[in-house]
Amino acid sequence: MSARVLVVDDETSNRTALERILVREGLEVVHAADGEEALQRVRLDRPHLMLTDFKMPGMTGLELLKLARSVSPALEVIVMTAYGTVETAVEAMKEGAADFVTKPLRRADIVRAVRKALERRRLVMENQDLREQLARMSPEEVVGRSAPMQALIEEAGQVADSEATVLITGESGTGKGRLARWIHEHSPRRGRKMITVNCGALPENLLESELFGHEAGSFTGATGRREGRFDLARGGTLFLDEVTEMSPAVQVKLLRVLQDGEYERVGGTRTLKADVRILAATNRDPEQAIRDGQLREDLFYRLNVIGLQLPPLRERRDDVPLLAQHFLRIHSARNRREVSGFAPGAVDALVAWLWPGNVRELENAVERAVVLCRGDTIERAHLPRAMRSAEGSADTLSFRVGTPLKDVERAMIETTLAACDGDKSMAARLLGITARTIYRREADWRAEDSAGVAEN
Repeated sequence: MSARVLVVDDETSNRTALERILVREGLEVVHAADGEEALQRVRLDRPHLMLTDFKMPGMTGLELLKLARSVSPALEVIVMTAYGTVETAVEAMKEGAADFVTKPLRRADIVRAVRKALERRRLVMENQDLREQLARMSPEEVVGRSAPMQALIEEAGQVADSEATVLITGESGTGKGRLARWIHEHSPRRGRKMITVNCGALPENLLESELFGHEAGSFTGATGRREGRFDLARGGTLFLDEVTEMSPAVQVKLLRVLQDGEYERVGGTRTLKADVRILAATNRDPEQAIRDGQLREDLFYRLNVIGLQLPPLRERRDDVPLLAQHFLRIHSARNRREVSGFAPGAVDALVAWLWPGNVRELENAVERAVVLCRGDTIERAHLPRAMRSAEGSADTLSFRVGTPLKDVERAMIETTLAACDGDKSMAARLLGITARTIYRREADWRAEDSAGVAEN
């Protein structure tokens, strides 16, 4: 499809001459004799580019430029005038004109300006499409070549076209939200919204109102009716992130929605029907949350109709290069860098790292490397210091047969802490123990070390 150009000039001869030039360039041309007619053409014909005279009866070219860009923000505009002062050019450019040409018009100047403006529009539209694609879930963000991910995606694909409630579990940063988006985009509800609520980020009273909405006067500051997320997600998907952080009172109300498909707004008496598919996620062990009294057992069974568990990145090392290259493409575009790949040493360091922060940590590391890189290849030196150091990237330990268990334990804990930059919560999660255990062990080691120094 050829680009459409709107020519605006009060002189018929000028419009005709410009049409001949533009048609020879393979462009579609529409006309307007003044600003009012031009605005109608912008609304109806949706041109890609507008060539407008600066001085016309009634509306000036500058006034038309402002109004036309408000109707069609992506419209490129070239201003033509016989009054070619620097001030006029600067004013037009400030208002968003792509170029400025003076009369009498020369064919070469017109062709150059039009080609330049259309190329600029093409680049702007490509970047906009890229941003929209990145804002949506891409299958690449969850597809991996490792066996655990292949099995997970196969199961998620079977679940996606159903109405079953899904509970996604996994450590922080493994991509639970991305998997939820992928399921929504592959479901019959993909044409409607997916609304996300972070249940751990809101206090009880606000979370209840956020989910179910409220009526005017239901609490201090409720000056009018407000729709909740169940209303906003009607016909689509509601994703409840960190669902185990809900208060018991809100859990009861959610359980009713899952059982009966009904709810009331806070302060309301009218019973509403819920038309949403619920996806939920947590980085905690749900069964442990039940034992701790933080999750209702009956709610867990309602949410866990289908349970999907995202494996941590350290258990799917084969996916690291694939994900790294994916994030490289994204962040090279976002940061206007022309970085095309990774040096072998950088890949080795990425694969060897323990990834306590999982996929989120990998994305952050790649973005950092893209920003620091001045060539077209990311080197090991562009990675965070802990990742590129031999100590930080080592993921194996060796012990002689007969090494005392307390020495093995100490080496494992200290090495894992180093890999996690001293974050005891992350290290404990990796080791399958509690952070309190690490604190106790460190206190014991300090006491032993002090005693050894005293004896010497």
